[in-house]
Amino acid sequence: MKIIHFIRLLVAGSVLFSAATAFAAVPKAGDTAPLFIGQDQDDKTVKLKSLIGKKIVLLYFYPKDNTPGCTKEACGFRDRMSELQKDNVEIIGVSFDSAESHKQFIAQYKLNFRLLSDPDGKIADAYDVRVVGRKTARRVSFLIGLDGKIVHVTDSGNPDLHFNEMKTAIAGLKKK
Repeated sequence: MKIIHFIRLLVAGSVLFSAATAFAAVPKAGDTAPLFIGQDQDDKTVKLKSLIGKKIVLLYFYPKDNTPGCTKEACGFRDRMSELQKDNVEIIGVSFDSAESHKQFIAQYKLNFRLLSDPDGKIADAYDVRVVGRKTARRVSFLIGLDGKIVHVTDSGNPDLHFNEMKTAIAGLKKK
């Protein structure tokens, strides 16, 4: 009985350690943004490297198309697009969903920005936002400056927090 209890504690401890270290590598403000190449909903190639120096990139990861929180977040970015474009910000959403799912999501909610399909999780893994053991990403937003460095990270399930923090971070960039 004591051995079984010990093994359970050992397994639980290793799971907690794995979960804690899984989030340790999320890029933070000041880090160089991991470069990526992805395909958008129209099968067009999107390269972060080609945007650096031209656009401020608001790269956001989300769990799934057509779910309540993800829809709220996408529509919130849609509704703020004209303000963001004035500030030279390009929004790019990333999830594990297919390009076809993204097309339907964009059409249904009249989204006005690109969504990248990341079926193998390469982009999510580069930013360490994959939910451990699942084919989905956590809701995490990265603001990437013209120099390719991460200016701000919002790691929260609350879409409103993403809007508010990114707005503040963008305003801070304009002052520089």
